[in-house]
Amino acid sequence: MSDDTAPAPAPAHSRQGGSAPPLGVGMVGYAFMGAAHSQGWRTVGRVFDLPLAPAMTAVCGRDPEAVRAAAGKLGWAAAETDWRALIARSDIQLVDICTPGESHAEIAVAALEAGKHVLCEKPLANSVAEAEAMATAAQAARERGQLTMVGFNYRRTPALALARRMVAEGRLGELRHVRVHYLQDWLVDPAFPLAWRLRREAAGSGALGDLGAHAVDIAQHLAGSPVAGISAQTETFVTERPLPGEAPGGALGAVTVDDAAIFNGRLQSGALASFEVSRVASGRKNALRVELNGTLGSLEFDLERLNELHFHDHTDTASESGFRRILVTEGEHPYLEAWWPPGHGLGYEHTFVHQARDLLHAIATGTDAEPSFADGLQVQRVLAAVEESAAKQSTCVTVDAG
Repeated sequence: MSDDTAPAPAPAHSRQGGSAPPLGVGMVGYAFMGAAHSQGWRTVGRVFDLPLAPAMTAVCGRDPEAVRAAAGKLGWAAAETDWRALIARSDIQLVDICTPGESHAEIAVAALEAGKHVLCEKPLANSVAEAEAMATAAQAARERGQLTMVGFNYRRTPALALARRMVAEGRLGELRHVRVHYLQDWLVDPAFPLAWRLRREAAGSGALGDLGAHAVDIAQHLAGSPVAGISAQTETFVTERPLPGEAPGGALGAVTVDDAAIFNGRLQSGALASFEVSRVASGRKNALRVELNGTLGSLEFDLERLNELHFHDHTDTASESGFRRILVTEGEHPYLEAWWPPGHGLGYEHTFVHQARDLLHAIATGTDAEPSFADGLQVQRVLAAVEESAAKQSTCVTVDAG
């Protein structure tokens, strides 16, 4: 069922005022991630000169009234209540999946078989088997010219993009350590209700999939090397929570995912990696911290100061040695050529604008989009190794290289 009562968005143009060929985008899901992706699609053509102009054609959700309201608020031209109908539309060439993980595989495979490009939120799926099916479908679709991308948006933070460039240029020398901590506190209160993110059948895992997927992707992306082995522990501190809609003291339901995970590993390059993710770390709202140490230097990033990157050049003399702050707002820094004058910082929402920009350029040029479904599958295998190690209390589980 479709509803065309929502106002149509203005056509997208390049910043210089010229029109680019349109690319119809359809989005499934409109909650937190759907709103973030919508911000990206609404904004990208007003900031960057693009080879394709994204047309926000339709958004899909099960509740007719809610999805119509979301279409109007977020800028989509039409509303659908069946994702199959959205995929079938001839005016949509790209399907953006912002639903819980339980539906990623079904929607993505169907969209690829229908000839669409696909952007899918992380983690790619709820299991390795589902992720493998998605990667296989993506490989077949690639031969037909279709692209896939996984929504690891933190790759598009200018400071982390600069960090990747510096590592690739050899500024850190031989990498020895990678550390990633991603901590939140929204589940500290045991009275927080049993939302879908706390049920394995919907979310696949807890903090591990929600935050750990980002941590693993960032570590591997910055280091340029995959995780080869893992030793892990996971914990669920609050095992029961109130069912949604229940009054205080009402019925409880079982929490079937982890609250936190700690895992150590070794990258294929030989570097050591350590990870900590939690949704019960009181006082931490969205605390993502990354540090890399090499023979020639180190880098440190803190999402709470996302316009900054700290660099230590170990070739400096002892009298001048130490970490220095790089304010990542210069026009020559990644993505900054289209934004504000130096010193005027960006925020979380800009990573979704950059994600849309990169995908549109990849589609227009026919080049592989990154991270691909194959990349998402590799992250899924690491997450599975974490769960296996924690369940077996094993010292190390080898990550399947595929």
